[in-house]
Amino acid sequence: MKLQKETNSSQEGHGKWYGDACGTAFALELVGERWSLLIVRELLLGGRRFSDLRRVLPGISAKVLTERLAGLEAAGVLVKRQLPPPATAQVYELTEWGYKAEPAIQELGRWAAQSVLHDPRLPLSAVSLMISMRTMLDKEGSKAFDATIGFDVAGETFLAVLKDGQLPIRRADPSGAQAIFRAPDAMAVAALLYAKVPLEALEAEAGLVVEGDRELALRYAALFELPPKIGVPAQ
Repeated sequence: MKLQKETNSSQEGHGKWYGDACGTAFALELVGERWSLLIVRELLLGGRRFSDLRRVLPGISAKVLTERLAGLEAAGVLVKRQLPPPATAQVYELTEWGYKAEPAIQELGRWAAQSVLHDPRLPLSAVSLMISMRTMLDKEGSKAFDATIGFDVAGETFLAVLKDGQLPIRRADPSGAQAIFRAPDAMAVAALLYAKVPLEALEAEAGLVVEGDRELALRYAALFELPPKIGVPAQ
């Protein structure tokens, strides 16, 4: 009983939903409310302004976003920071602990993608595309690669450095990359990577543009595949 009291006092807020000591239960208390985990996802590649988050999560209201940001900040998952002059904007950034949620987000996405109910044709944010590549990369097949790939997707720019089966991605100007994918939205790139729609068709119909080493770009795109479907709902 003494242990239980000490645990409750040192873990204020833990148990508010489930009264369960399991870390999974606590994780759901932290990020299980609608939109919370997607906010964390959108911050995995760096800080964003409130307006940025509204834009990439169009289904969320300003009120709910404000509430979720406040809750995540109170939990220590993110912090808000004022940009230095001459900028006047405030940005939200993950804490060191907040960034450690990426492996869980990746595995949750990989698990859910195995369901036949998963619809990859739904809209995708640029950051979600980047995290999906880090999740679905064929690590064995990519070990022979040493390439720098740029992305200019939906007005956001990224640089991916593929080496030794690892794929760090950061926000950066893609100029100088060996190959650059430019697209008006993330779905055009996702269609190439995951649906294996021919590049020529996407160039003609979806506005996808590949600059630089075209052969390298196609070899890069071949390194990604959605997992096979094994989650079948009851009939």
